[in-house]
Amino acid sequence: MDSNKDTPNIVELMNLYGNDILRMCLIYVKDYHLAEDITQETFIKVYQKLDTFKNKSNIKTWIISIAINNCKNALKKNSKEVVALEDINLKYNENFSKDENIQLVSKEVSKLPYKYLQVVMLFYYQELSIKEISHILKVPQATVKTRLKRARERLKISLKEEMFYE
Repeated sequence: MDSNKDTPNIVELMNLYGNDILRMCLIYVKDYHLAEDITQETFIKVYQKLDTFKNKSNIKTWIISIAINNCKNALKKNSKEVVALEDINLKYNENFSKDENIQLVSKEVSKLPYKYLQVVMLFYYQELSIKEISHILKVPQATVKTRLKRARERLKISLKEEMFYE
């Protein structure tokens, strides 16, 4: 970003964070087209509210908060059947990786209860700190740590089972 400006340019923000936001939304809603729409809505809101950003948090954290709220709202509105994550991974990973382990992990992550899915996505996929996740989800840091621990335990068990039976 241009350090001469008081506020970052929306184009710069989209270039920096657009793919991360899209991936996160895709994991949340499990529908590629809906994730694209939510990503667009997120950056429209960022553009509209950019002058209200107070630098109390990292700008990436602020954008992720907006995206998560948009995902939650879309899931509430959209009660129709969504595309299976395995199908999305096949399409999505054509652009990123054919590695079967990545697909297996993504599949198992998508099966986690929502509260564990959130922290896994933010911690591992978005590489946010416990403190940043706590701020975004509006829960204590200890809660984030507990959810991460429980998510890891569940993933360890489910991945062992998947690998054993294949």
